[in-house]
Amino acid sequence: MAPSATTTLTETEAVPQALKTPKYFGLYKELNRYEIQKEVELEGKDGFEAAKYPHYLPTWNPEQRYGPLQPFEHYEHGKDADTSYPELLPEAAAVTHLTPTIGTEVRGVQLSSLSNAGKDQLARFVAERKVVAFRGQDFADLSIQRALDFGAYFGRHHIHPTSGSPEGYPEIHLVHRGAGDKSGAQFFATRTSSVAWHSDVSYEKQPPGTTFLYILDKPETGGDTLFVNGVEAYNRLSPLFQERLHGLKATHSGIEQVAAAVARGSINRRDPVVSEHPIVRTHPATGEKALYVNPQFTRDIVGMKKEESDALLKFLYDHLAYGADFQARVKWEEGTVVVWDNRVTQHSALVDWKDGGRRHLARITPQAERPYETAF
Repeated sequence: MAPSATTTLTETEAVPQALKTPKYFGLYKELNRYEIQKEVELEGKDGFEAAKYPHYLPTWNPEQRYGPLQPFEHYEHGKDADTSYPELLPEAAAVTHLTPTIGTEVRGVQLSSLSNAGKDQLARFVAERKVVAFRGQDFADLSIQRALDFGAYFGRHHIHPTSGSPEGYPEIHLVHRGAGDKSGAQFFATRTSSVAWHSDVSYEKQPPGTTFLYILDKPETGGDTLFVNGVEAYNRLSPLFQERLHGLKATHSGIEQVAAAVARGSINRRDPVVSEHPIVRTHPATGEKALYVNPQFTRDIVGMKKEESDALLKFLYDHLAYGADFQARVKWEEGTVVVWDNRVTQHSALVDWKDGGRRHLARITPQAERPYETAF
């Protein structure tokens, strides 16, 4: 495997200019007004009901400070899967593919009851279909610890450096816009769209693999999540262009995300890092190659001049963003758990629901192997 060079930067060290002015960095996850909405969320007020899952409401504990993430040996369970999927997709399951290359809905299967063999099949099926929405799930009603125990099978839990988390459970990343929050108008005062394509925390030395997001509370309509297939995006390129991308690495930066949190007075659990990852990444279970750059966290291509790097990255970002024929849109229903593979997809939330509506989700984010590429 090709190693990922990781650098830890502190506030006192010089930051390269290319890392200071990210063009695409989106802040939609940072627009949280919970502190001034606590009464509404806990008790209900002004015509809004209280939050359905108050123990999942976000907290920010400044005493949660951690050292740099240490390397670990990730085991990819998808390699062990029976690809006829007998435990994951029994005959009683209803399986609907959203598009030919990405996205599936499954009903009639309870994830929390899967055996280890079923979990192996889950990892492989998600790697192949890229994103799968499991309906009618009990995840939100499990204890938080039980949900975390389930997720731990797929890798070491990632603790997000800045996000809100349930009290006592920093491993849970919360996506939360409280009832009565009217910040939508402010959000679009400086941007024309909420689309912000990314692979979660790709700046880590060992970014996430099989990832889980489950709904706790949703607006009446809107708030869908978009996904794009990085494998199909790679496959659409000409062999000559694919060959040129192989061997290239790009930097992925967590500096700006932490800076945004500090600027709004939030927490910083861990010093930010900048890592180098291959632009073309290989999945360890399927062997598929995927584009692995994203406009929120990727900053430049190693060894290229700025103008060269910017031009190539813009082409790749546009290729992924405009590829509606290899994208899927997941609509949230109560009881939905969406599982995707962060190694071969990117995603974006949509801030399109009526101002004042609550949107509350929880993410479990197991880390995977260091990104690597195989020969062209």
